[in-house]
Amino acid sequence: MTVSLAPRAEADAAAFAALIPDAEFTPGTADAVTRLPSFLSKIREAEALSGKPFAETDAALQDALVLRRLGQMVETLRLNPRWAERIAGAGIKGPLESFEQWQAIPIADKQVMRDYFMGSREGLVVPLSQGGFEIVASGGTSSGEPVEVVYSLRELHDTYRLAGEFMGRYQLAPFLDGPEAQWMITTLADYQMWSSGTMVGGVFQHIPRTNYIGAGPVTKDVFQHMMRYEGLKAFMGITASVALLPEMGEGLDDAARRSLRVAMYGSGVLNPRVRSELKARYPDVAVLSYFAATQAETIGLQLDPDTPWLATVPGLHLVEIVDADGRWVAEGEEGELVVTRLHAHEAPFPRLSIGDRVIRRPGMAGPGLTTQVFEFAGRSNDVIHLGDTQFSATRVLPGLVQALRPMGIDLDRAHELQFVNDRPTRTLRLLASVDAPEPLGKRVDFLGYPALLHAFSQAMSGSLSLFNQGEANFAYIAKSGYRFELRFVARDGAEIERTSVGKTPLLRDVHG
Repeated sequence: MTVSLAPRAEADAAAFAALIPDAEFTPGTADAVTRLPSFLSKIREAEALSGKPFAETDAALQDALVLRRLGQMVETLRLNPRWAERIAGAGIKGPLESFEQWQAIPIADKQVMRDYFMGSREGLVVPLSQGGFEIVASGGTSSGEPVEVVYSLRELHDTYRLAGEFMGRYQLAPFLDGPEAQWMITTLADYQMWSSGTMVGGVFQHIPRTNYIGAGPVTKDVFQHMMRYEGLKAFMGITASVALLPEMGEGLDDAARRSLRVAMYGSGVLNPRVRSELKARYPDVAVLSYFAATQAETIGLQLDPDTPWLATVPGLHLVEIVDADGRWVAEGEEGELVVTRLHAHEAPFPRLSIGDRVIRRPGMAGPGLTTQVFEFAGRSNDVIHLGDTQFSATRVLPGLVQALRPMGIDLDRAHELQFVNDRPTRTLRLLASVDAPEPLGKRVDFLGYPALLHAFSQAMSGSLSLFNQGEANFAYIAKSGYRFELRFVARDGAEIERTSVGKTPLLRDVHG
């Protein structure tokens, strides 16, 4: 974005951009790329120049260095024929000069990642024969199909260091605030090449003054053994793992329960029931979100437990929120989340759509932290199609919770919720796993279908936003030809579909 700066500010921005000099800006060969100074070293130079952490530097100075790094990335990508063609097709003929130019580069998705980094791996700038790479597979909540990506190990470790420092200083410090030992525990684990445990664990290992435990799946006895370690603790796992913490802590003494200061969930949205049970079991806990993907191990971190807004880590990734044309949305607008790893000399991959929709929120502008802020709005595939109209499942759900509560049905008490859009039979079904499904099922039968139709219609009519492609109201929904169902099932029952890593997609779209 072009911004007019005062002469002094313009000079400071130029000094930041000059930290990547012309001699490094255009590497002429793949071998020269391997000799480029790391981007982390440039961030350290910027910190020395400003006298403050990069995350606290003025946004214009951060942008100057990031834009210069993106320009260097474009020059590196031109060494690869496939990337060179993609960049030329975006109309970028010479050096990258602005964020507006950058936004012309086509958005990449998982299919592009598969084409460029699997098989013959034609998207690599530096060949694997050079060594020093890590191959990581991503499964994903929606498809479950593995997609491989390639990282330079040296640059991967730089991202761990930068993200770990940020977590320690800006996210965990208010909660792990005592002089005693501090612990970071995660139940994420590595298997079948799905290396979320390695990548998130790599970040956690670089949180200053914090001891790390890569526990993996644990029994109640092992969890309680760790909780009795002397000191303050933060725990991180997928939403399903965090939901088990109240049960896992049953029988713990008061001191051990009060030692859990942060419960951090890494996927989806945490049920209000779980939040209340966490607070009841662990009185001093703060519940925070750690937003990540295998392609970007730290995208957004919740700093304040009272707001769902997520802060990005300056200098780690370029985080973009874009419209259908790949252009940045305005503040307050919703769009697709697009991420570019800034620390990626040897295997750059620009403008990857993560598969999530987020809302751009006002950035933090100091004093202190200066960074972008966004709010999670749901998976890109969490779209309920009724005829020509689309509804965001993440918006329909809270509306349905609200509509059913006066009828004596509290969906906040459910363990898991999943919509099933059965298109052949034109049935939209909400599955709710609970401890005692039978009484609640009888309650639904007692209310009758007109009450259920009214609840669904109310929730769906109130959910329309950017997903809408037509007029939809109570009458439209009632005449859509769809039937609506609410079905209660046993906890952990087979009716709810889960991925092989235990995640529960909010929506299943059944086509036949």
